[in-house]
Parts: sequence; structure tokens; C-alpha cells
Amino acid sequence: MSNRSASAGYDRHITIFSPEGRLFQVEYAFKAISNAGLTSIGVRGKDSVVIATQKKVPDKLIDASTVTHIFQITPYIGCVMTGLDPDGRNQVLRARQEAAEFKYKHGYDISADILAKRMANINQVYTQKAFMRPLGVSMILIGWDIERGPQLYKTDPAGYFAGYQATAAGAKHQEAFNYLEKKLKGDEQPNAEDTLELAISTLSSVLSASFKAHDLEIAVVDRESQKFHILTTDEIDAELSRIAEKD
Repeated sequence: MSNRSASAGYDRHITIFSPEGRLFQVEYAFKAISNAGLTSIGVRGKDSVVIATQKKVPDKLIDASTVTHIFQITPYIGCVMTGLDPDGRNQVLRARQEAAEFKYKHGYDISADILAKRMANINQVYTQKAFMRPLGVSMILIGWDIERGPQLYKTDPAGYFAGYQATAAGAKHQEAFNYLEKKLKGDEQPNAEDTLELAISTLSSVLSASFKAHDLEIAVVDRESQKFHILTTDEIDAELSRIAEKD
């Protein structure tokens, strides 16, 4: 029996390890995120946290206002979903449900870290039970914590989650990591303007493209309002103009 036919059987089962200790279906879920063709960035600063992603409308007949990858989960927490769109919407719906149940049970809003942990736990169950396939999507969550300030978390199809100063997901995520590591040296945290600028410049540099306002989706949580805010096209245009003037 050839090596290919020996390993092929492990592709067909979500929950069975290959002899090398790999779960192929989970690995394919990670590939689905990269193959979706979008890159998303999250950057945490001193007084704010930003998520940014490309906005691609696949067809000219589609109403662009109905296409989005950034979602509000609670008034204080939002996310950007990178990967398969239907899987992303499904996970956002579950995150909203978990946040609502938490508030009903405890009487106060869920924090970004607890929600990230809960979503990661749900993802991990999908890797060990065959009734559900892993979702081909990565969730980058942002929010504000009363004690710890801006929060940035990322979950993946394997059920892993962690807090980040900056992170990326999707196509060319490794190039984005390298760029962010160069820009964020030491313990210095950028201010609100620089945080937003870094998110945009990372996308622009990694994708070798100059963006217009309708090419981007950006959301912010800052110290002033502590609420999740999706930037309008006019607000994004103003930021792009400010960055252009600065350069």
C-alpha cells in the first residue's frame, strides 16, 4: 500500500489521529482560512484596540452594504471573521448567544477574554466529536476591560486562543506577523492614532496595495467610549487622508 493511500483514510475522519499525530481535517480548516483570500489585522495600543480587514465584494450586482466581515457581538465587544463566510456568521451567532446567556445568568456583560475562551472551548469539542466538522474560520475579538484596558484575542479551529498585542489571520498572515514584530519592538504601546495607522499600514504593506475607503473595514474600541465602533466610509477616508498627509 502506498503512503498516500495509507494516509488518505485519516482525511475522512475528523476525530482520528494519523500515525504522525496529526488531525488532517483540522489542518484543512486552517487552509480554508488562508484560501479565503482575505487578510485581517488586530492591533492593541495603550488607549485603544483596532481590527481591520479587506472589503471584497465578489459581484458588481451585490449590494456592498450587505457584505461585511466585522460584527458587533455586544455593545462593548466585536470581532472580525476570517475564512469561510457562512461559518463566520454561524460562529458570530453562537458568540452573541453565549454573551446574552452570560449577561442573563450573571447580571453583567461578558468580557472579551471569557468570550474568547468559551468560543475556543466550543471549537475544541468539534475536533473530538464527529457530529460536527471544525469551522473554517478564525475569530479576532476586541473589547475593553475595566481593569486591564484594551483587549485583543484570537481563536482558531483547533480550539486554541490567546491574547495578543497584535495579530493577523488569513492570506499572508505570516508576512503580517513579521511586519508587526518589526514595528512593535519593546514594551512601548502606540497611542490611538498610531494603533489605527499601524493596522492600515500593515495591510497596505503586506498586500502591496494602496487602499481607498471602500476597500477597508475597520472597527475600534477606545478608552473614551469603551464601546465597539465600526468606522463609516467617511471616517476611514479621513484616516487615510491623515496618514497620506503624514507621509
